Amino acid sequence: MRKPPFYKSFLNSIHGVFWMLKSERNFQLEIIGLILNLFLIVFLKLNATDTALILIVSFAVLSLEILNTAAEKICDIVQPEFDERVKIIKDISAAAVVLMSFAAICVGILVYWKYIF
Repeated sequence: MRKPPFYKSFLNSIHGVFWMLKSERNFQLEIIGLILNLFLIVFLKLNATDTALILIVSFAVLSLEILNTAAEKICDIVQPEFDERVKIIKDISAAAVVLMSFAAICVGILVYWKYIF
């Protein structure tokens, strides 16, 4: 099988982002968090290092949410009926998002603290 041209691969990935935006509530909420962070970056005039930290953790949460959704969709195809093993896989995948979200909150507190107080 031939690989598609780069522009088609890029368009497919953009399609995936739009599918997530349209279909996944948690992704939508995390996008709102990214937008809030973009507003705070501009409003509080964060320096380049602090901006980079906020953007890295924000996009890490979004990326893990995408991977979590992919894992859940694969599990649903492989085993459409309830299976305790599949539940564990889904729980572990969701745990990665929760841990990264907690890390993002910690980074946000550490970064924004000095600009607000």
